[in-house]
Amino acid sequence: MNKDFSKIIFFSVLSAVCLVIANPVLGQRKMEDLSRGVIAVRKSVDSVFISWRLLATDPGDISFNIYRQAGKGKPVKLNSSPVRLTTSFEDGNVNFNEDNTYYVQSVLSGKEQKEDAFYKIKAGTPAGQYISIPLRTPYGYTPNDISPGDLDGDGDYELVLHQTGRSIDTPSPGISGIPIFQAYDMDGTFLWEINLGRNIREGAHYTQFMVYDLDGDGMAEFACKTADGTIDGLGKVIGDSTKDWRNPDRSSGPLYGKILEGPEYFTIFSGKTGEALATADYIPNRYPLNGWNGHGGNGGSDSTGNRVDRMLACVAYLDGVNPSVIMCRGYYGRSVLAAWDWKNGKLTSRWVFDSRDGENPYSGQGNHNLTVADVDNDGRDEIIYGSMVVDDDGKGLFSTGLRHGDALHVQ
Repeated sequence: MNKDFSKIIFFSVLSAVCLVIANPVLGQRKMEDLSRGVIAVRKSVDSVFISWRLLATDPGDISFNIYRQAGKGKPVKLNSSPVRLTTSFEDGNVNFNEDNTYYVQSVLSGKEQKEDAFYKIKAGTPAGQYISIPLRTPYGYTPNDISPGDLDGDGDYELVLHQTGRSIDTPSPGISGIPIFQAYDMDGTFLWEINLGRNIREGAHYTQFMVYDLDGDGMAEFACKTADGTIDGLGKVIGDSTKDWRNPDRSSGPLYGKILEGPEYFTIFSGKTGEALATADYIPNRYPLNGWNGHGGNGGSDSTGNRVDRMLACVAYLDGVNPSVIMCRGYYGRSVLAAWDWKNGKLTSRWVFDSRDGENPYSGQGNHNLTVADVDNDGRDEIIYGSMVVDDDGKGLFSTGLRHGDALHVQ
């Protein structure tokens, strides 16, 4: 054997062994306990498109059988051999004068597994490339951002929808609408409504909301910033319902309609009922109003509620096992990220990152969005916040110094 080639093999094996030794043994992340998520839509006059979910815990050699039950007849297998390279199937020659139920069963080592995975298309369903979900949109409101989550622990996703009224950007004056959140089952069943109240301004920057199973009980929670007068899904009021912190003075110019006084809260709601489970003071508070400047791409200062009311949020596995919710404020100059844990019915602060000084390398590096990734391969998530990265322990990891931008990509 060539000596140089032998050296290459030796050093390649040595490198692989060193990597195994150097990398820590990582814990298993707690994931959602989801169903197969079968969906079937009528594609044309006589065909149906069926799709289902491949789970992260599925083995690599898994395959599937698909059955159709017409009316009350016996289910008939549609595939001649197990479907392996895709999680979709198209069924032709379908009679839509009767109900059609589609079943998807996984196959492991040649043996079919019995799964409760099915979807029914009712007789007379029109052709379409989507499933229509009826909404209870209030007059003057428009459906806006939406997040899925298993709210009731049945393994299927439900939807949490932000219904928006009159929306106003942070630099602009005016009285906004009141933010409303609604939860729906995928068949349109209405589950609950949360009204954030008049002391939360409506707009793209004010209310970032998270839908995730934070405590591992199988049911996703709903988390967002709240204020005096927020009404939960059971009709309970958070804070003081008599308070109105909006600036009513039309002559105040850019301050008119702004909410720059009063308490701010962070609330965890039950995804199943919309009930407020725990409320704490929002971290950080807004003061000083003119303290959110820095050397970033647009790092000037203002006291009119522009830079101070820029909010972001995410969910990250900061310990590599359990999810935490991170609520953020500011990115043009000062940026603050507050990590929270919800476990065993208690809401606790995990850590707070604050760029503080406008001259430090983390000030002014924020963005209009953020993302989450394990950038140092330690099994724990970091938060990529514009041109900087905050480590899983709440300390600055590094900054490119490229300052504020409008987009970022992590791969």
